[in-house]
Amino acid sequence: MPTHDGPPRPGPARGGEIANLDRRLAASAVLNVAITAAEVAGGLMAGSLALLADAAHNFSDVVALGLAIAARALGRRPPSAQHTYGLKRVEVLAALINALALFAVTAIIAREALRRLLHPEPVHAGLMLGVALVAFAANVASVLLLRKHDRHDLNVKSAFLHMLQDALVSLAVIVAALFAHTSVGVYLDPVASLVVGFAVLLSALSIVSEALGMLVEAVPRGMDVEGLVRSVDERFSPARMHHVHVWEVGPGQRVLTAHVSVSDIPVAASQGLFARIRLFLLERWAIEHATLEPEVDACGHGEDCGAPVGRPDGTAPAEEPSP
Repeated sequence: MPTHDGPPRPGPARGGEIANLDRRLAASAVLNVAITAAEVAGGLMAGSLALLADAAHNFSDVVALGLAIAARALGRRPPSAQHTYGLKRVEVLAALINALALFAVTAIIAREALRRLLHPEPVHAGLMLGVALVAFAANVASVLLLRKHDRHDLNVKSAFLHMLQDALVSLAVIVAALFAHTSVGVYLDPVASLVVGFAVLLSALSIVSEALGMLVEAVPRGMDVEGLVRSVDERFSPARMHHVHVWEVGPGQRVLTAHVSVSDIPVAASQGLFARIRLFLLERWAIEHATLEPEVDACGHGEDCGAPVGRPDGTAPAEEPSP
């Protein structure tokens, strides 16, 4: 029979990291609500379309952070009869939605930037600078809150990218405000916005690619399946692994199924061997859930292993009497 372990539950240290990151996401969401309100008011008063565009961008961050928080909460629900792997894949969907939102928001900002290049408009530089400084400080605080996010957590990575984009856009608004009274001042903000938007789109494309890879159950990025099989075969010889499948249920939650050819050993010995293989897969390859099916060397490729064929219980059918 196949042997398997469920995904390990986070220990106390890991649980503390999860709770800490949740608090950082919530704090970042509160900061972005305040930024959005300040930029809407400041943009209307200063006549700054750049501030209003950044306010719209910050509002998308509030939505992105809300999705990240909700997805993480759902992803921590234990497996059930309906969702035997839990709901970790909700985090992948949230990351994909956030990345697609980046495309939409960047497109809006790019369109506005092009319009401002063609039709420059004067702004109230003092008020614009004050609001942009406040927004920049809050955005930098959000970036710092999430800078140590788990590199395997695609959901948090996408939210972090939103924060970083906003910090860069706010910096562009500050530069534009400082040089608003120069001959090139009216062009700096839209040009900087286009450059920042292009850089962020490249990162968003990477997130979309990784999220889609998880949804179609591709091999995790950076995973060398041939190297994995070779490492198991070398470490646990004469056992041999084949029919290997590796994918990710959610960010950082790698799953493996495989057949393992072993010599004709007692069941207890095979269980001990598989326990060591699963521990090796977890420590060396970060695979949390491994289902291993044993195959006796002589029985793994279609041989009947000497068992009579005919009845379900393996006994030979009675011989027909001679006529």
